[in-house]
Amino acid sequence: MSTNDPKRRALGRGLESLLPSKPSAPAAPPPPPPAPTGKPFEIDVTLVDRNPFQTRTNFDEAKLTELANSIAVSGVIQPIAVRPGKEGRFTLITGERRLIASKKAGLKTIPAVVREVSDVQAMEMTIVENLQRADLNPIEQANAYQRLGQDFHMTQEQIAVRTGQPRASIANFLRLLKLPESTQKNVELGYLSFGHARALLALESHEAILVATQRVLSLHLSVRATETMVQGLLDPEIKDKDNKPKLFVDPNVREAQDQLRRSLGLKVTIEDKKGKGKVIIEYSGIEDFDAILTALSNQAKG
Repeated sequence: MSTNDPKRRALGRGLESLLPSKPSAPAAPPPPPPAPTGKPFEIDVTLVDRNPFQTRTNFDEAKLTELANSIAVSGVIQPIAVRPGKEGRFTLITGERRLIASKKAGLKTIPAVVREVSDVQAMEMTIVENLQRADLNPIEQANAYQRLGQDFHMTQEQIAVRTGQPRASIANFLRLLKLPESTQKNVELGYLSFGHARALLALESHEAILVATQRVLSLHLSVRATETMVQGLLDPEIKDKDNKPKLFVDPNVREAQDQLRRSLGLKVTIEDKKGKGKVIIEYSGIEDFDAILTALSNQAKG
């Protein structure tokens, strides 16, 4: 019989032609993430995504290397905190330095605690951890407070309660964001301190602040010297535009005026005539006004 005979071909298939073929087994789904028990477990470092609410922008490479060396010898002492993500992944809440250093040390897993938290809670935890560790520079801190206000519609009072910081401090940090961008960058990089920045804020224009910033940097002025320079710019010891000599100002009045300027970071003028007069505080926005009210309220309570 010819091998091309269709009957022969059918017989040759044997039982396979009589029985239905088995469907292929579906791919196993990824294992579900561990339940939020509050207990640490080892997690693959490649499964942890960066915290979208991280307020830090700069990491000291030397300190990261130092931490990585320590982790390589002793392991990770404090677990990171994560929350469940998509498809078996996790999103970091706190512990970014430990995660980066663990990867640098060649670790495949890292101890982690799973937390079920909202976006607001995740951001709060991130900010509070960084504040407690003094890891944020003043501009990063200001941006963190601004984000809580803009993204989550919190008032300064609510931010103060959530972060455990004084409300006046919140207002002072937020005012740093009014500085020109290049001045903010110098604060962020540590070339100017928070005290320098507050002193510069008393100037009335971005142009004046930029000029003063360059002078502070080139002369390596201290905070106190910067305050004195700003006071001189605001109240120069020269004749006015009518070529008339400026009136004598009592040294005690001038000292009180300067003290208020330093405390509020705003332009303050005291007009005194034989013990009577008025105090003029100039502000450029609602945040400045709120800061004035807070400072006066705290003084009254004290």
